Amino acid sequence: MITLDEFTIEQLRLYPQATGELSGLLRGIGLAAKMVNVQVNKAAIADILGEDGGAINVQGETVQKLDSLANNTFINVLRHGIHCAGMVSEENDDMIVFDDPKNNQSKYVVLMDPLDGSSNTDVNMPIGTIFSIYRRVSELGKPCTKEDFLQKGDNQFAAGYVLYGSSTMFVYGTRRHSVNGFTLDNSVGEFYLSNPNMKMPEDGTTYSFDYRYYHCVNDKVRKFLDFCNESKNGEDGRYGNRHASCMVADLHRIFLKGGIFMYPSRKQKPNGKLRLMYECNPMAFLTELSGGSATDGGKRIMEIEPKDIHERCPIFIGSKKMVEKLEE
Repeated sequence: MITLDEFTIEQLRLYPQATGELSGLLRGIGLAAKMVNVQVNKAAIADILGEDGGAINVQGETVQKLDSLANNTFINVLRHGIHCAGMVSEENDDMIVFDDPKNNQSKYVVLMDPLDGSSNTDVNMPIGTIFSIYRRVSELGKPCTKEDFLQKGDNQFAAGYVLYGSSTMFVYGTRRHSVNGFTLDNSVGEFYLSNPNMKMPEDGTTYSFDYRYYHCVNDKVRKFLDFCNESKNGEDGRYGNRHASCMVADLHRIFLKGGIFMYPSRKQKPNGKLRLMYECNPMAFLTELSGGSATDGGKRIMEIEPKDIHERCPIFIGSKKMVEKLEE
């Protein structure tokens, strides 16, 4: 079995000109994920479930205690490393600049949702972390700027997610390599390669959609939902609905089994709900890298030119044939 650290070092050896910064950054994110995993596992007995004093984040959402804990953990680990010039988080209004001599020399910035699906924590349902890594466009040696973060998804250098479920998995991909999954062995505190070269099935038998919004989406989306549920001769519907209220959990299933995840725009949220920069873009990057497709209903997710670090967009993402069927 090969660990995450060993794997990133092996990849580094393939490129003699590489500096090792990306490998170090991925290992730092992996370390922070282990720390968050410990807190998630003992949340119910450590009094870190529930709301964080009624705090509201920049998204207008109630902050959970684990949201704050995860956010602070990733900020502290990345700030005290030497491989990240700054980060954007769902939980912070503005970008966070790690303005010190070492981090100002870093080539990379990180955008992330530290705890996706945090409303699931109180009921012991799966939650996750999503991250995206970009190469800076500003001058090295100086503090990073907003332009470093406001890049379209096609410019991503790497992306990944962590799933805190029945087992904890760290999944990431880079522009040069495939998507690989690592499972945490809690007994030794190491991520081990468990799902090498992940390829999303071209087709699937499930879809993920929150039916609360069936009457709030447009006619074209409803037509596809009706197609998914269509039953002939009294048989079961064409596809089964699997919705965990956590993008990481729903898409992890699709990476392994195939399917489609949908969070369209609706009357109350005409721009969609999910954030482009640290939810849709990284997941679209991984999906395309593994053979799937991701669209906002009109264009590829990763072609969207962002205007704000907390910008929202609709998303339809998953197995290629199912996305093609949706587009029909």
